[in-house]
Amino acid sequence: MPTKISDSSINQNNQNSDALGSLEDGTGFEKIEMKERRNSAEKEEKCEKKVVQVVETNVDPNANWFKRTHATLKGDISSILLLLFLYLLQGVPLGLIGAIPLLLSSKHASYSSQAIFSFAYWPFSMKLLWAPIVDSVYSKRLGRRKSWMVPCQYLIGAFMLYLSFKVNDIMGENGGSPNVVFLMLIFLPLNFLAATQDIAVDGWALTMLSKKNVGYASTCNAVGQTAGYFLGNVVFLALESAPFCNEFLRSKDNQQDTGMVDLAGYVFFWGWVFIVTTTLVLILKREVDMSIPSNNTTASGEPAPEDEELELGVVESYTVLYKIMKLKPVHYMIAILLTGKLAFAATDGMTSLKLIAMGIPKDRLASIAVFLTPMQILLPWMIGKWTAGPRPLNIFLLAFPYRIFIGGVFAALIWWTPHFQLPDGKFEYSVYFVWISGYMFHQLATYSMFVSMMAFIAQISDPRIGGTYMTMLNTLNNLGGNWPVTVVLAVTDWFTYKDCVVKGSKDVLYACNTKVLADQCAAGGDVCEVAIDGYFISVAACSVIGVIWYKVFFNKLKYLQKIPRAQWRVFPSRAVAN
Repeated sequence: MPTKISDSSINQNNQNSDALGSLEDGTGFEKIEMKERRNSAEKEEKCEKKVVQVVETNVDPNANWFKRTHATLKGDISSILLLLFLYLLQGVPLGLIGAIPLLLSSKHASYSSQAIFSFAYWPFSMKLLWAPIVDSVYSKRLGRRKSWMVPCQYLIGAFMLYLSFKVNDIMGENGGSPNVVFLMLIFLPLNFLAATQDIAVDGWALTMLSKKNVGYASTCNAVGQTAGYFLGNVVFLALESAPFCNEFLRSKDNQQDTGMVDLAGYVFFWGWVFIVTTTLVLILKREVDMSIPSNNTTASGEPAPEDEELELGVVESYTVLYKIMKLKPVHYMIAILLTGKLAFAATDGMTSLKLIAMGIPKDRLASIAVFLTPMQILLPWMIGKWTAGPRPLNIFLLAFPYRIFIGGVFAALIWWTPHFQLPDGKFEYSVYFVWISGYMFHQLATYSMFVSMMAFIAQISDPRIGGTYMTMLNTLNNLGGNWPVTVVLAVTDWFTYKDCVVKGSKDVLYACNTKVLADQCAAGGDVCEVAIDGYFISVAACSVIGVIWYKVFFNKLKYLQKIPRAQWRVFPSRAVAN
């Protein structure tokens, strides 16, 4: 696969070519960059307005929703369907990896074993390290994105087929305990391939869709990954569960001790799905850059040199990544992406753990996903009209305070739930109904924020270096959701206070805040009760931080989506709107 550096967009001016061709020379780059931004900002904004006017002219405002949507997406429908399927394929291995810890728990795997397997999740948090390579090294004959997507999907299929013949032994189905280290070593490269495929598909999405519909890339991502994760996780766990299959899928005369599928059979099926569908995409789908407006093409129909996707080498790609992070708007985005989710860390990271500790069965808690998945699939399409427009972050700003409020509602429900526990330890069905309703409202806010932010990232990512740009922002977005939960989980114990109480009375013997003292209390026939629950303190603290964050960054978010898209580009476009 050749590594090619193309400065065709700069050859029109020798002085500019010398400055931009040498990326290490920061002085020349900055001078050209400042001049180009001033000249191109107004032109690009006019071009964007012109595209919007053309779209509005061709769409009948009196038509029903389906006809308006069909008119808007005309020319992009097949590409949207392909993106949905590619993101669905990406979600399947992620769902399977998410199901493994539950299977290990059913085999009484220790927490240290679960920690070893958790290394399989790392690639998606580190994919920024190799994103520039994916963006710059490719086969021109095969295509910039297909050069990575096709091999990755073939290898994912091959890994799944191999795993299907070994997984029963690895999981200890034939006697013995699970080989967790080998299991992690199998799923680690599988997740690495899925992360690499994600980089390629994210970059392809920016050029596969026309400029007016590029905001739907986030919708395809959200819907496709959700559906794929649902198939790889919820559907698999349901079909693998004997009680579920006997109660809902089998007749009373056909009750069995096993589910309808096992991990080996399910992985084998999806392995062939990857191989067959990848072959079809390889043969039938050609890479065409649809992000270039028709007025920015040459007489032969090729993209104008100033707008075609840059072809950079590996070193140049990492240099461009550094240039991206030097952009002033990106500085604000980094701060927003890394800190915005601290407001919801306690609610998102601890609520399910509190419910399990209260006695809610894990399978009942997991079954809530059955009710949430349809909303996760439909919601991006319902709000697509706004997230695909020029101000997608308006949805984010509306959902942020609502999500803080839902955090307070969840805290109230956590306090309320134990009062409805039956003498046998079970809960009334009304409790499950309330929690399902609560999670649906929570998901409404969470997914609205996710889709709107993904749409904004898709709009501001420079399609000429789309894979690297979009992956960097998405990685920061993921990191911003992970570190707050880890910190909150670590510090909540500091706010929790427990007393060892004589069973059947209110007499306090001593504090039992450590595991040793809690075990000592239980061994003596007493009860270690929570006197002060750190969960409520953490939720309150995060909510206060969220209110302050919202006040500080509200105007900044408004500003970021108002500035011309040219200010987000490392290489500003010089296309002139005709």
